[in-house]
Amino acid sequence: MRFNVLAVDPRQQVVALTLEAASETLAADQVRVRGLHLISLECKSIRLALPQRKSKFPTTLFSMELLSLLEAGLNLVEALQTLAEKEPSEVLAAIIAAIHRGEPFSQAVGALPQHFSPLYVATIKAAERTGNVAEALGRYIAYQEELERVRKKIISASIYPAILAGVGALVLAFLMFYVVPRFASVYDDMGSLPFFSRALLSFGSFVANNGVVLGLSFVGLIGGAVWAVTRAEVRAWLNTQLWRIPALGQQMKMYQLARLYRTSAMLLRAGIPAVRALDMVKDLLAAHLRPQLALALRKIEQGVAMSAALGAVGLATPVATRMMVVGERSGDMGQMLAQIARFHDDQTARTVEWFTKAFEPVLMAVLGLAIGGVVVLMYMPIFELAGSLR
Repeated sequence: MRFNVLAVDPRQQVVALTLEAASETLAADQVRVRGLHLISLECKSIRLALPQRKSKFPTTLFSMELLSLLEAGLNLVEALQTLAEKEPSEVLAAIIAAIHRGEPFSQAVGALPQHFSPLYVATIKAAERTGNVAEALGRYIAYQEELERVRKKIISASIYPAILAGVGALVLAFLMFYVVPRFASVYDDMGSLPFFSRALLSFGSFVANNGVVLGLSFVGLIGGAVWAVTRAEVRAWLNTQLWRIPALGQQMKMYQLARLYRTSAMLLRAGIPAVRALDMVKDLLAAHLRPQLALALRKIEQGVAMSAALGAVGLATPVATRMMVVGERSGDMGQMLAQIARFHDDQTARTVEWFTKAFEPVLMAVLGLAIGGVVVLMYMPIFELAGSLR
């Protein structure tokens, strides 16, 4: 946006200038950076009052670029200004303005919680004690890359079954809602039909006679389902039902524990005490697991070892407990928790891959039987008619 500015310079003279900024706050910051005292600020941009979706700030990419510049020898302010010159951003402008006001980098990013998580802020704040922000950025980047690696494994293993199920559902829908009604009209004059063929063709006749109502009902059902999924209480209920499935619930818990270990490892390696680190990551756990973590925190505060406390409340697998004991003996719990998280992530990825490989042939067989069954039932009266003619 473009702003017309009236300000007073150090010589007590009124000056008028035009500035480009993303908001009034950033325009005012530019005025103060120039050593001027703001009198008035008027926006001259004319924009349609349409709802706009703000793009998410690429925190990981920003961290990678900032780390590269810091390792190249630039100081923090120079690196931030270089990034802002390369690609102007309201977020970068706000961070630079905050640093110019004397705020530390952690406080500058902490003022933007919609772009920087509390974990990011805590990591940077802990690193500022030693002055090694680059190391903290490296830990955060490694943390995000590990999350992305696991996510890609799960998604890649799920793509083919999802496509197969979608295509099979579309073929079945085409047969049931387009082909079967037309066959039903052809067989209207035929007398005796096999029971299953008669049931299928009766369904086809019903679809043909009530197509509009069924179409509107289907659209309403899809709309209602989408609306329900957007409700937090519905998602919580669905999540609770999934957790009750024994095999699936166990894998979901394994994934939750891996997130807990990985995030705690990043905070511990940043120098944050164990109790505070675990308290910061409690929101990553499912709601029904948080009371268990709170109980483990109380045990740790009473002097119980982390491995024993987490194991006693069910937040550590036997493998994780043994590895944490080793980490407590060596004094490098952060590194050990990172290894535990990677072990559990690999185990989850292997389970997903095994399930999809076993599920694919089963899904193909079910779809093949369903589609083949519909086709056979549609043509069975013709086969019987041909047999009677012979």
